Amino acid sequence: MSGLDPTGERVRREVLGDAHVDRAIARTTELTAPFQAFLTRAAWGEVWSRPGLGRRERSMVTLGALVALRAEDELELHLRAARRNGVTPAEIGEVLLHAALYAGLPAANAAFRVAQRVLAEEPDGLS
Repeated sequence: MSGLDPTGERVRREVLGDAHVDRAIARTTELTAPFQAFLTRAAWGEVWSRPGLGRRERSMVTLGALVALRAEDELELHLRAARRNGVTPAEIGEVLLHAALYAGLPAANAAFRVAQRVLAEEPDGLS
């Protein structure tokens, strides 16, 4: 898909990985093309590219927000991104525990299940 914000696409690939971005772009249709362009520009080109927080911190904030939203599919993606951004399994656990206070125990319980599965997939078997 051409026409994506170059900074946004670069940051999106660095955070989420080429495989994910390539799959998302390959699934783009006439209906979803404006959304792909918007999220690449706004999320990745504008917000994730700002200097105020590092990628580790942005990943941790994102995890907390996704727990609160009960967005388990996005959580799985961003758990992998968080690891790519240097967030440790222990820090992920702390983020999820902290989110339990504000997002609720059922949301955190679901997030811990997703995190265990994602972290168990890591080559060194972190969980």
